[in-house]
Amino acid sequence: MRELPWAVRLLLVNQFGVNTGFYLLVPYLAGHLTQDLGLSVAATGVVLGVRNLSQQGMFLVGGSAADRLGARRVIIAGCALRTAGFALFAFGVTVPLLLAAAVLSGLAGALFNPAVRAYIAADAPGGAGTFALFNVFAQAGALCGPLLGGVLLLVDFRAAALTAAAIFAVLTLAQTLVLPARDVPPSGASVLGDWRRCLADRRFLAFTLALSGMFALQNQLYLVLPLAAERATGTPSSVALLFLVSTVATLLFQVRITKRLEAATSPGRAMALGLTVMGAGFLAPALLPGLLPVLVAVLALAFGVMMAQPFVYERISRFGGESLTGTYFGMFYLVSGMVAAASTALIGWVGPAGAAVCAAIGPACATLVLIQERRTTAPA
Repeated sequence: MRELPWAVRLLLVNQFGVNTGFYLLVPYLAGHLTQDLGLSVAATGVVLGVRNLSQQGMFLVGGSAADRLGARRVIIAGCALRTAGFALFAFGVTVPLLLAAAVLSGLAGALFNPAVRAYIAADAPGGAGTFALFNVFAQAGALCGPLLGGVLLLVDFRAAALTAAAIFAVLTLAQTLVLPARDVPPSGASVLGDWRRCLADRRFLAFTLALSGMFALQNQLYLVLPLAAERATGTPSSVALLFLVSTVATLLFQVRITKRLEAATSPGRAMALGLTVMGAGFLAPALLPGLLPVLVAVLALAFGVMMAQPFVYERISRFGGESLTGTYFGMFYLVSGMVAAASTALIGWVGPAGAAVCAAIGPACATLVLIQERRTTAPA
């Protein structure tokens, strides 16, 4: 971390704070809405769905804003909006107020997620290695957030929500005071022109569709694998073990794996290997009963993501170049999120055969990555 520019160090700490504040609140939000406020399951689903849609559907807007207005401004605006959204969750008791909180908190993520990655891509000298460190800070926050939230819920939900809002308020202030502004490269096209350029970039679209498999498989940490763990143990509490194993593995091995792969192979092969490992892990719960095969799949997911994700981020920044990195990140998240949602729906529909479908997705997407690497050189 000491080798990185000061601004990138701040953004690494920022990502730790972002995930701490997010996971401090969001995992407990459904329980608050149904148990504390007495909302129906349907109304709770609408609130949570609006939050997710506000984030996933606006990634492209957030990415374009980072390119046009400067990543620094968009990062600060995103953290400020999330401060307001989480504070509103603390005091909102009616459905309109809760929907407003959901929209604000979701839009906040759509703003700062592409912007942070675009800023790091422009300032970080280490490429994939820096993004590997970024993942470590993100996972550390994802581990600390639920633990802190569980403690604060011993007081009440409002204490947890206000603490999460306070974390984002501190992040907003820190970045306003310390994060350096960067020159915004001029764009010769309109925002719609930038979007058309992304959609006309066939290499980028092929890359996005291939790597959407990474998100489709990663999402099964919330569907296929928790259900398999509950069936194996008979208790929902076993699901927490899955997230603990995944997070600890990332903290211990992410930077080492990325350094080893940078020295040993090309980015394309590293991404293909990661996808293959992710898919292969699902063979264990597909063929064997019990909790141990589920943990094997969780570890395979974690290691596969560690192999692929830093190189994915590096490659997206190279596609976008100096002026459109945020737009390309936004388009990547939008398209891959849609593909991952459709894949997850299919996996849920096939039921017990879902693990077998996941096992096929990994090598299929890895093959697409390798075909693309052979057909064209990496973008300069």
